[in-house]
Amino acid sequence: MRKLEELQMKLGEEDISRIQFDPRSRDEIPKLLEGLKYLYCTPLIKKEVFKILEEITPKEVNTDNGRPGMTLWKILVLGTLRLNCNWDFDKVHEIANQHKTLRRMLGHGFLDDNKEYAIQTIKDNVQLLTPEILDRINEIVVKEGHKLMMGKKKEKIKASCDSFVVKTDVHYPTDINLLFDAIRKLIECIGLFCKKQEISDWRQNKHNLKVIKRSFRKCQNIRYSNSKSLEKKEAGKKRYEEAHEEYLGLAKEVLTKVGHTIKKHPVIDVSLLEVLTLMIEIEGYVKHAERQIDQIRRRVIEGKVIPHEEKVFSIFEEHTEWIVKGKAGVRQELGHLVAVVKDQFNLILNHRVMEKERDVEIAVSFISETKKRYPDLVSCSFDRGYYSLENKEKLGLILEQVTLSKRGKLSIAEKELESSEIFLQAKRKHSAVESSISALENHGLDRCLDNGIHGYKRYISLAVLARNIQIVGHWIQQRRLKWKRRKEKQKWKRAA
Repeated sequence: MRKLEELQMKLGEEDISRIQFDPRSRDEIPKLLEGLKYLYCTPLIKKEVFKILEEITPKEVNTDNGRPGMTLWKILVLGTLRLNCNWDFDKVHEIANQHKTLRRMLGHGFLDDNKEYAIQTIKDNVQLLTPEILDRINEIVVKEGHKLMMGKKKEKIKASCDSFVVKTDVHYPTDINLLFDAIRKLIECIGLFCKKQEISDWRQNKHNLKVIKRSFRKCQNIRYSNSKSLEKKEAGKKRYEEAHEEYLGLAKEVLTKVGHTIKKHPVIDVSLLEVLTLMIEIEGYVKHAERQIDQIRRRVIEGKVIPHEEKVFSIFEEHTEWIVKGKAGVRQELGHLVAVVKDQFNLILNHRVMEKERDVEIAVSFISETKKRYPDLVSCSFDRGYYSLENKEKLGLILEQVTLSKRGKLSIAEKELESSEIFLQAKRKHSAVESSISALENHGLDRCLDNGIHGYKRYISLAVLARNIQIVGHWIQQRRLKWKRRKEKQKWKRAA
Protein backbone atom coordinates (compact mmCIF):
# COMPACT_ATOMS: atom_id res chain seq x y z
CA MET A 1 0.00 0.00 0.00
CA ARG A 2 1.61 3.25 -1.15
CA LYS A 3 0.10 6.72 -0.77
CA LEU A 4 0.84 10.08 -2.36
CA GLU A 5 0.83 11.74 1.05
CA GLU A 6 -0.71 11.29 4.46
CA LEU A 7 -4.10 13.03 4.21
CA GLN A 8 -4.75 12.99 7.97
CA MET A 9 -2.31 15.08 9.99
CA LYS A 10 -1.00 13.47 13.17
CA LEU A 11 -0.64 14.98 16.60
CA GLY A 12 2.43 17.23 16.69
CA GLU A 13 2.74 17.46 12.89
CA GLU A 14 3.04 20.90 11.29
CA ASP A 15 1.38 21.90 8.04
CA ILE A 16 4.01 22.24 5.30
CA SER A 17 2.56 25.61 4.25
CA ARG A 18 3.47 27.02 7.68
CA ILE A 19 7.12 25.98 7.63
CA GLN A 20 9.38 29.04 7.48
CA PHE A 21 12.95 29.21 6.14
CA ASP A 22 15.60 31.81 6.84
CA PRO A 23 15.56 34.11 3.76
CA ARG A 24 19.16 35.14 4.47
CA SER A 25 20.47 31.57 4.35
CA ARG A 26 22.94 30.94 1.53
CA ASP A 27 22.89 27.16 1.88
CA GLU A 28 21.27 25.03 -0.84
CA ILE A 29 18.98 23.05 1.50
CA PRO A 30 16.60 25.93 2.42
CA LYS A 31 16.44 27.02 -1.23
CA LEU A 32 15.48 23.52 -2.38
CA LEU A 33 12.93 23.09 0.42
CA GLU A 34 11.48 26.51 -0.39
CA GLY A 35 10.97 25.41 -3.99
CA LEU A 36 9.44 22.09 -2.90
CA LYS A 37 7.15 23.92 -0.50
CA TYR A 38 5.93 26.13 -3.36
CA LEU A 39 5.13 23.05 -5.47
CA TYR A 40 3.29 21.44 -2.56
CA CYS A 41 1.33 24.54 -1.55
CA THR A 42 0.19 25.57 -5.04
CA PRO A 43 -2.92 23.39 -5.62
CA LEU A 44 -2.80 23.18 -9.44
CA ILE A 45 0.91 22.32 -9.55
CA LYS A 46 0.58 19.86 -6.68
CA LYS A 47 -2.27 18.09 -8.50
CA GLU A 48 -0.23 17.80 -11.73
CA VAL A 49 2.95 16.64 -9.98
CA PHE A 50 1.15 14.09 -7.82
CA LYS A 51 -0.73 12.74 -10.83
CA ILE A 52 2.61 12.03 -12.51
CA LEU A 53 4.08 10.53 -9.32
CA GLU A 54 1.14 8.12 -9.08
CA GLU A 55 2.54 6.32 -12.14
CA ILE A 56 5.34 4.95 -9.95
CA THR A 57 2.85 2.58 -8.30
CA PRO A 58 2.01 -0.37 -10.62
CA LYS A 59 -1.67 -0.39 -11.63
CA GLU A 60 -2.09 -4.11 -10.92
CA VAL A 61 -1.09 -3.64 -7.27
CA ASN A 62 -3.92 -3.33 -4.73
CA THR A 63 -3.14 -0.07 -2.91
CA ASP A 64 -5.71 -0.76 -0.14
CA ASN A 65 -3.83 -3.74 1.29
CA GLY A 66 -0.31 -4.46 2.43
CA ARG A 67 2.36 -2.70 4.38
CA PRO A 68 2.35 1.14 4.16
CA GLY A 69 5.31 2.19 2.03
CA MET A 70 7.11 5.53 1.86
CA THR A 71 4.78 8.20 0.47
CA LEU A 72 5.52 9.51 -3.02
CA TRP A 73 6.03 13.02 -1.65
CA LYS A 74 8.82 11.79 0.64
CA ILE A 75 10.47 9.96 -2.26
CA LEU A 76 10.52 13.16 -4.34
CA VAL A 77 11.91 15.24 -1.46
CA LEU A 78 14.72 12.80 -0.59
CA GLY A 79 15.59 12.13 -4.24
CA THR A 80 16.00 15.81 -5.14
CA LEU A 81 17.82 16.52 -1.86
CA ARG A 82 20.42 13.84 -2.59
CA LEU A 83 21.33 15.26 -6.01
CA ASN A 84 21.01 18.93 -5.10
CA CYS A 85 23.52 18.54 -2.26
CA ASN A 86 25.71 16.00 -4.10
CA TRP A 87 25.37 13.43 -1.32
CA ASP A 88 25.55 9.66 -1.23
CA PHE A 89 22.79 7.61 0.38
CA ASP A 90 24.64 7.43 3.71
CA LYS A 91 24.49 11.21 4.04
CA VAL A 92 20.82 11.32 2.95
CA HIS A 93 20.07 8.62 5.53
CA GLU A 94 21.69 10.64 8.33
CA ILE A 95 20.06 13.94 7.35
CA ALA A 96 16.60 12.35 6.89
CA ASN A 97 16.77 11.06 10.45
CA GLN A 98 18.39 14.09 12.10
CA HIS A 99 17.62 17.31 10.17
CA LYS A 100 14.77 19.04 11.97
CA THR A 101 13.41 21.18 9.11
CA LEU A 102 13.65 18.37 6.57
CA ARG A 103 11.70 16.05 8.85
CA ARG A 104 8.95 18.65 9.08
CA MET A 105 8.86 18.74 5.26
CA LEU A 106 8.56 14.95 5.29
CA GLY A 107 5.51 15.19 7.56
CA HIS A 108 7.01 14.35 10.96
CA GLY A 109 6.09 16.21 14.14
CA PHE A 110 7.90 16.53 17.47
CA LEU A 111 6.27 13.28 18.61
CA ASP A 112 7.89 11.34 15.75
CA ASP A 113 11.48 11.42 17.00
CA ASN A 114 11.55 7.62 17.14
CA LYS A 115 10.43 7.30 13.52
CA GLU A 116 13.61 6.67 11.49
CA TYR A 117 14.35 5.56 7.94
CA ALA A 118 16.57 2.62 7.05
CA ILE A 119 19.19 3.34 4.41
CA GLN A 120 17.99 0.47 2.20
CA THR A 121 14.42 1.85 2.35
CA ILE A 122 15.64 5.20 1.01
CA LYS A 123 17.70 3.53 -1.74
CA ASP A 124 14.87 1.25 -2.90
CA ASN A 125 12.27 4.03 -2.95
CA VAL A 126 14.36 6.71 -4.69
CA GLN A 127 15.20 4.17 -7.40
CA LEU A 128 11.47 3.89 -8.21
CA LEU A 129 11.67 7.28 -9.93
CA THR A 130 12.19 7.02 -13.69
CA PRO A 131 13.83 9.52 -16.08
CA GLU A 132 10.53 9.94 -17.98
CA ILE A 133 8.57 10.83 -14.83
CA LEU A 134 11.26 13.24 -13.64
CA ASP A 135 11.42 14.97 -17.04
CA ARG A 136 7.66 15.57 -17.03
CA ILE A 137 7.80 17.02 -13.51
CA ASN A 138 10.74 19.18 -14.59
CA GLU A 139 8.66 20.60 -17.45
CA ILE A 140 5.97 21.65 -14.95
CA VAL A 141 8.59 23.25 -12.68
CA VAL A 142 10.17 25.21 -15.56
CA LYS A 143 6.83 26.52 -16.82
CA GLU A 144 5.84 27.62 -13.32
CA GLY A 145 9.26 29.20 -12.88
CA HIS A 146 8.66 31.22 -16.06
CA LYS A 147 5.32 32.46 -14.71
CA LEU A 148 6.93 33.56 -11.46
CA MET A 149 9.97 35.25 -12.96
CA MET A 150 8.27 36.90 -15.93
CA GLY A 151 5.30 38.15 -13.94
CA LYS A 152 2.93 40.16 -16.13
CA LYS A 153 5.59 40.58 -18.81
CA LYS A 154 5.42 37.80 -21.36
CA GLU A 155 8.99 37.43 -22.53
CA LYS A 156 10.19 35.22 -25.31
CA ILE A 157 12.54 32.43 -24.24
CA LYS A 158 16.17 32.85 -25.32
CA ALA A 159 18.29 29.79 -24.76
CA SER A 160 21.87 28.51 -24.91
CA CYS A 161 22.87 24.94 -25.69
CA ASP A 162 26.06 23.09 -24.78
CA SER A 163 27.27 19.67 -23.68
CA PHE A 164 29.57 18.35 -20.97
CA VAL A 165 30.77 14.98 -19.72
CA VAL A 166 29.20 13.33 -16.69
CA LYS A 167 31.62 10.65 -15.57
CA THR A 168 30.64 7.15 -14.56
CA ASP A 169 32.02 5.77 -11.30
CA VAL A 170 34.81 3.65 -12.85
CA HIS A 171 38.58 3.40 -12.57
CA TYR A 172 40.97 4.07 -15.44
CA PRO A 173 40.71 1.05 -17.78
CA THR A 174 43.59 -1.02 -19.10
CA ASP A 175 43.14 -4.44 -20.67
CA ILE A 176 45.04 -6.18 -17.85
CA ASN A 177 43.12 -4.54 -14.98
CA LEU A 178 39.79 -5.21 -16.75
CA LEU A 179 40.81 -8.87 -16.95
CA PHE A 180 41.72 -8.82 -13.26
CA ASP A 181 38.30 -7.31 -12.44
CA ALA A 182 36.58 -10.10 -14.37
CA ILE A 183 38.67 -12.89 -12.78
CA ARG A 184 38.31 -11.39 -9.29
CA LYS A 185 34.52 -11.23 -9.53
CA LEU A 186 34.46 -14.67 -11.16
CA ILE A 187 36.38 -16.23 -8.23
CA GLU A 188 34.13 -14.46 -5.71
CA CYS A 189 30.93 -15.60 -7.45
CA ILE A 190 32.03 -19.21 -8.00
CA GLY A 191 33.14 -19.40 -4.35
CA LEU A 192 29.71 -18.21 -3.22
CA PHE A 193 28.05 -20.58 -5.73
CA CYS A 194 29.91 -23.56 -4.22
CA LYS A 195 29.03 -22.42 -0.71
CA LYS A 196 25.32 -22.26 -1.58
CA GLN A 197 25.49 -25.66 -3.28
CA GLU A 198 27.63 -27.12 -0.44
CA ILE A 199 30.48 -27.99 -2.83
CA SER A 200 34.13 -28.13 -1.75
CA ASP A 201 35.71 -27.39 -5.18
CA TRP A 202 36.73 -23.78 -4.46
CA ARG A 203 37.95 -23.88 -0.87
CA GLN A 204 41.17 -22.04 -1.81
CA ASN A 205 39.57 -19.20 -3.74
CA LYS A 206 41.37 -16.55 -1.65
CA HIS A 207 44.73 -18.14 -2.39
CA ASN A 208 43.86 -18.38 -6.10
CA LEU A 209 43.00 -14.68 -6.13
CA LYS A 210 46.36 -13.79 -4.51
CA VAL A 211 48.25 -15.77 -7.17
CA ILE A 212 46.34 -13.98 -9.97
CA LYS A 213 46.90 -10.59 -8.34
CA ARG A 214 50.65 -11.20 -7.99
CA SER A 215 50.90 -12.00 -11.71
CA PHE A 216 48.73 -8.94 -12.53
CA ARG A 217 51.06 -6.64 -10.53
CA LYS A 218 54.04 -8.10 -12.34
CA CYS A 219 52.49 -7.21 -15.72
CA GLN A 220 51.52 -3.80 -14.41
CA ASN A 221 55.02 -2.88 -13.20
CA ILE A 222 57.14 -4.29 -16.03
CA ARG A 223 58.21 -1.83 -18.75
CA TYR A 224 60.03 -1.92 -22.07
CA SER A 225 63.75 -1.07 -21.87
CA ASN A 226 64.68 2.49 -22.93
CA SER A 227 68.25 1.42 -23.66
CA LYS A 228 69.74 2.14 -27.11
CA SER A 229 71.10 -1.40 -27.15
CA LEU A 230 69.07 -3.68 -29.41
CA GLU A 231 69.84 -6.71 -27.22
CA LYS A 232 68.50 -5.02 -24.08
CA LYS A 233 65.37 -3.93 -25.92
CA GLU A 234 64.75 -7.47 -27.16
CA ALA A 235 65.36 -8.87 -23.67
CA GLY A 236 62.92 -6.31 -22.17
CA LYS A 237 60.29 -7.17 -24.76
CA LYS A 238 60.72 -10.86 -24.02
CA ARG A 239 60.25 -10.29 -20.25
CA TYR A 240 57.16 -8.19 -21.01
CA GLU A 241 55.62 -10.92 -23.19
CA GLU A 242 56.51 -13.70 -20.72
CA ALA A 243 54.86 -11.84 -17.84
CA HIS A 244 51.68 -11.43 -19.87
CA GLU A 245 51.73 -15.05 -21.03
CA GLU A 246 51.99 -16.18 -17.41
CA TYR A 247 49.08 -13.88 -16.47
CA LEU A 248 46.93 -15.14 -19.35
CA GLY A 249 47.80 -18.77 -18.50
CA LEU A 250 46.58 -18.34 -14.90
CA ALA A 251 43.40 -16.61 -16.10
CA LYS A 252 42.68 -19.47 -18.54
CA GLU A 253 43.19 -22.00 -15.74
CA VAL A 254 40.54 -20.21 -13.67
CA LEU A 255 38.12 -20.20 -16.61
CA THR A 256 38.70 -23.90 -17.24
CA LYS A 257 38.12 -24.78 -13.60
CA VAL A 258 34.96 -22.63 -13.47
CA GLY A 259 33.64 -24.45 -16.55
CA HIS A 260 34.30 -27.87 -14.96
CA THR A 261 32.57 -26.83 -11.72
CA ILE A 262 29.44 -25.56 -13.52
CA LYS A 263 29.30 -28.65 -15.74
CA LYS A 264 29.80 -31.01 -12.80
CA HIS A 265 27.20 -29.30 -10.56
CA PRO A 266 24.38 -27.87 -12.72
CA VAL A 267 21.51 -26.05 -11.01
CA ILE A 268 18.48 -28.34 -11.18
CA ASP A 269 16.23 -26.72 -8.55
CA VAL A 270 14.66 -23.66 -10.23
CA SER A 271 13.46 -22.36 -6.82
CA LEU A 272 17.06 -21.52 -5.85
CA LEU A 273 16.82 -17.95 -7.13
CA GLU A 274 20.10 -16.79 -5.54
CA VAL A 275 22.04 -19.64 -7.17
CA LEU A 276 20.47 -18.95 -10.57
CA THR A 277 21.39 -15.27 -10.24
CA LEU A 278 24.97 -16.25 -9.45
CA MET A 279 24.99 -18.49 -12.54
CA ILE A 280 23.97 -15.54 -14.75
CA GLU A 281 26.67 -13.34 -13.16
CA ILE A 282 29.30 -16.05 -13.66
CA GLU A 283 28.40 -16.40 -17.35
CA GLY A 284 28.71 -12.63 -17.78
CA TYR A 285 32.15 -12.45 -16.13
CA VAL A 286 33.35 -15.45 -18.18
CA LYS A 287 32.49 -13.55 -21.38
CA HIS A 288 34.32 -10.45 -20.12
CA ALA A 289 37.38 -12.51 -19.19
CA GLU A 290 37.48 -14.32 -22.54
CA ARG A 291 37.25 -11.03 -24.43
CA GLN A 292 40.07 -9.45 -22.41
CA ILE A 293 42.30 -12.53 -22.79
CA ASP A 294 41.82 -12.39 -26.55
CA GLN A 295 42.58 -8.64 -26.72
CA ILE A 296 45.70 -8.91 -24.51
CA ARG A 297 47.02 -11.80 -26.61
CA ARG A 298 46.45 -9.87 -29.85
CA ARG A 299 48.00 -6.68 -28.51
CA VAL A 300 51.03 -8.04 -26.63
CA ILE A 301 51.90 -11.33 -28.32
CA GLU A 302 50.78 -10.65 -31.90
CA GLY A 303 51.52 -6.90 -31.89
CA LYS A 304 48.12 -5.92 -33.32
CA VAL A 305 46.14 -2.74 -32.64
CA ILE A 306 42.73 -3.33 -31.03
CA PRO A 307 39.97 -1.36 -32.85
CA HIS A 308 38.25 1.21 -30.61
CA GLU A 309 34.76 -0.22 -31.19
CA GLU A 310 35.85 -3.60 -29.73
CA LYS A 311 37.00 -2.10 -26.44
CA VAL A 312 34.98 -2.08 -23.22
CA PHE A 313 36.01 0.50 -20.63
CA SER A 314 34.40 -1.08 -17.57
CA ILE A 315 33.00 -4.55 -16.91
CA PHE A 316 30.62 -3.06 -14.30
CA GLU A 317 29.40 -0.03 -16.30
CA GLU A 318 29.54 -1.39 -19.84
CA HIS A 319 27.78 1.67 -21.26
CA THR A 320 30.78 3.88 -20.37
CA GLU A 321 32.31 5.75 -23.31
CA TRP A 322 35.85 7.06 -23.88
CA ILE A 323 35.40 10.78 -24.63
CA VAL A 324 38.08 13.21 -25.81
CA LYS A 325 36.82 16.81 -25.95
CA GLY A 326 40.21 18.46 -26.38
CA LYS A 327 40.15 20.32 -23.06
CA ALA A 328 43.43 21.68 -21.75
CA GLY A 329 44.94 19.25 -19.22
CA VAL A 330 42.18 16.65 -19.72
CA ARG A 331 43.26 13.88 -22.09
CA GLN A 332 40.08 11.83 -21.82
CA GLU A 333 36.93 11.40 -19.73
CA LEU A 334 34.97 8.23 -19.02
CA GLY A 335 31.21 8.59 -19.08
CA HIS A 336 28.69 10.15 -21.46
CA LEU A 337 28.16 13.53 -23.04
CA VAL A 338 25.06 15.29 -21.68
CA ALA A 339 23.54 18.15 -23.68
CA VAL A 340 21.61 20.86 -21.83
CA VAL A 341 19.54 23.86 -22.90
CA LYS A 342 19.19 26.75 -20.43
CA ASP A 343 17.20 29.97 -20.73
CA GLN A 344 17.80 33.55 -19.62
CA PHE A 345 16.45 32.71 -16.13
CA ASN A 346 19.08 29.94 -15.69
CA LEU A 347 16.39 27.24 -15.75
CA ILE A 348 17.37 24.01 -17.52
CA LEU A 349 14.73 23.60 -20.24
CA ASN A 350 15.83 20.20 -21.50
CA HIS A 351 18.68 17.71 -21.40
CA ARG A 352 19.77 14.60 -23.27
CA VAL A 353 22.16 11.77 -22.45
CA MET A 354 24.10 11.19 -25.67
CA GLU A 355 24.79 7.49 -26.18
CA LYS A 356 27.48 7.17 -28.87
CA GLU A 357 26.38 10.52 -30.30
CA ARG A 358 28.11 13.85 -30.79
CA ASP A 359 26.92 17.45 -30.67
CA VAL A 360 26.55 17.88 -34.42
CA GLU A 361 24.32 14.78 -34.66
CA ILE A 362 21.72 15.80 -32.08
CA ALA A 363 21.40 19.57 -32.62
CA VAL A 364 18.21 19.61 -34.71
CA SER A 365 16.28 16.81 -32.94
CA PHE A 366 17.22 18.14 -29.50
CA ILE A 367 16.07 21.70 -30.23
CA SER A 368 12.91 20.44 -31.98
CA GLU A 369 11.98 18.48 -28.86
CA THR A 370 12.66 21.54 -26.67
CA LYS A 371 10.58 23.77 -28.97
CA LYS A 372 7.61 21.38 -28.67
CA ARG A 373 7.77 21.65 -24.89
CA TYR A 374 8.24 25.42 -24.87
CA PRO A 375 6.62 27.07 -27.93
CA ASP A 376 7.85 30.52 -26.79
CA LEU A 377 11.47 29.51 -27.50
CA VAL A 378 12.63 31.91 -30.24
CA SER A 379 16.42 31.82 -30.19
CA CYS A 380 19.31 29.61 -29.18
CA SER A 381 23.10 29.93 -29.24
CA PHE A 382 25.55 27.08 -29.82
CA ASP A 383 29.29 26.57 -29.96
CA ARG A 384 31.17 25.40 -33.07
CA GLY A 385 30.79 21.72 -32.14
CA TYR A 386 27.14 21.84 -33.30
CA TYR A 387 27.90 23.36 -36.69
CA SER A 388 27.06 21.86 -40.03
CA LEU A 389 25.42 23.56 -42.99
CA GLU A 390 22.42 21.23 -42.73
CA ASN A 391 22.02 21.94 -39.00
CA LYS A 392 22.14 25.70 -39.57
CA GLU A 393 19.45 25.55 -42.27
CA LYS A 394 17.11 23.27 -40.29
CA LEU A 395 17.54 25.21 -37.05
CA GLY A 396 16.72 28.39 -38.98
CA LEU A 397 13.31 26.89 -39.80
CA ILE A 398 12.64 26.06 -36.13
CA LEU A 399 13.91 29.24 -34.44
CA GLU A 400 13.75 32.95 -35.26
CA GLN A 401 17.41 33.49 -34.39
CA VAL A 402 20.23 30.91 -34.48
CA THR A 403 23.68 31.82 -33.17
CA LEU A 404 25.94 29.12 -34.57
CA SER A 405 29.53 29.94 -35.47
CA LYS A 406 30.97 28.22 -38.51
CA ARG A 407 34.04 26.02 -38.28
CA GLY A 408 36.80 26.84 -40.75
CA LYS A 409 37.20 29.69 -43.22
CA LEU A 410 34.34 32.21 -43.50
CA SER A 411 32.95 33.71 -46.67
CA ILE A 412 32.35 37.49 -46.93
CA ALA A 413 28.63 37.05 -46.17
CA GLU A 414 29.38 34.80 -43.18
CA LYS A 415 31.91 37.32 -41.85
CA GLU A 416 29.31 40.07 -42.03
CA LEU A 417 26.74 37.88 -40.26
CA GLU A 418 29.10 36.82 -37.44
CA SER A 419 30.36 40.38 -36.92
CA SER A 420 26.85 41.85 -36.62
CA GLU A 421 25.85 43.31 -33.27
CA ILE A 422 22.95 40.86 -32.72
CA PHE A 423 25.18 37.85 -33.38
CA LEU A 424 28.02 39.13 -31.18
CA GLN A 425 25.64 39.98 -28.33
CA ALA A 426 24.12 36.48 -28.41
CA LYS A 427 27.60 34.95 -28.60
CA ARG A 428 28.75 36.89 -25.53
CA LYS A 429 25.71 35.71 -23.58
CA HIS A 430 26.31 32.10 -24.65
CA SER A 431 29.09 31.70 -22.06
CA ALA A 432 26.40 31.87 -19.35
CA VAL A 433 25.56 28.24 -20.14
CA GLU A 434 28.97 27.31 -18.67
CA SER A 435 27.75 28.74 -15.37
CA SER A 436 24.73 26.42 -15.43
CA ILE A 437 26.95 23.45 -16.32
CA SER A 438 29.32 24.30 -13.47
CA ALA A 439 26.35 24.54 -11.08
CA LEU A 440 25.10 21.11 -12.21
CA GLU A 441 28.56 19.63 -11.69
CA ASN A 442 28.75 21.14 -8.19
CA HIS A 443 25.29 19.77 -7.38
CA GLY A 444 25.78 16.14 -8.32
CA LEU A 445 26.78 15.86 -11.97
CA ASP A 446 30.53 15.63 -11.54
CA ARG A 447 30.27 11.83 -11.32
CA CYS A 448 27.27 9.49 -11.52
CA LEU A 449 27.10 7.17 -8.50
CA ASP A 450 24.18 5.04 -9.75
CA ASN A 451 24.60 1.79 -11.68
CA GLY A 452 23.57 0.94 -15.22
CA ILE A 453 22.44 3.18 -18.06
CA HIS A 454 18.92 3.48 -16.57
CA GLY A 455 20.39 4.56 -13.23
CA TYR A 456 22.67 6.99 -15.09
CA LYS A 457 19.74 8.64 -16.87
CA ARG A 458 17.70 8.79 -13.67
CA TYR A 459 20.65 10.43 -11.89
CA ILE A 460 20.91 13.13 -14.60
CA SER A 461 17.15 13.80 -14.59
CA LEU A 462 17.06 14.08 -10.80
CA ALA A 463 19.97 16.54 -10.83
CA VAL A 464 18.30 18.75 -13.46
CA LEU A 465 14.96 18.70 -11.60
CA ALA A 466 16.63 19.46 -8.26
CA ARG A 467 18.59 22.35 -9.82
CA ASN A 468 15.43 23.92 -11.28
CA ILE A 469 13.52 23.55 -8.01
CA GLN A 470 16.44 25.23 -6.21
CA ILE A 471 16.39 28.14 -8.69
CA VAL A 472 12.65 28.62 -8.12
CA GLY A 473 13.20 28.40 -4.35
CA HIS A 474 16.06 30.92 -4.54
CA TRP A 475 13.87 33.37 -6.47
CA ILE A 476 11.08 33.06 -3.86
CA GLN A 477 13.64 33.45 -1.08
CA GLN A 478 15.07 36.63 -2.62
CA ARG A 479 11.59 38.08 -3.14
CA ARG A 480 10.74 37.39 0.51
CA LEU A 481 14.03 38.93 1.65
CA LYS A 482 13.37 42.03 -0.44
CA TRP A 483 9.89 42.36 1.09
CA LYS A 484 11.31 41.90 4.60
CA ARG A 485 13.97 44.58 4.05
CA ARG A 486 11.34 46.99 2.73
CA LYS A 487 9.23 46.43 5.86
CA GLU A 488 12.27 47.00 8.10
CA LYS A 489 13.10 50.20 6.23
CA GLN A 490 9.54 51.48 6.68
CA LYS A 491 9.74 50.61 10.38
CA TRP A 492 12.99 52.59 10.78
CA LYS A 493 11.44 55.57 8.99
CA ARG A 494 8.41 55.55 11.32
CA ALA A 495 10.71 55.25 14.35
CA ALA A 496 12.78 58.21 13.13
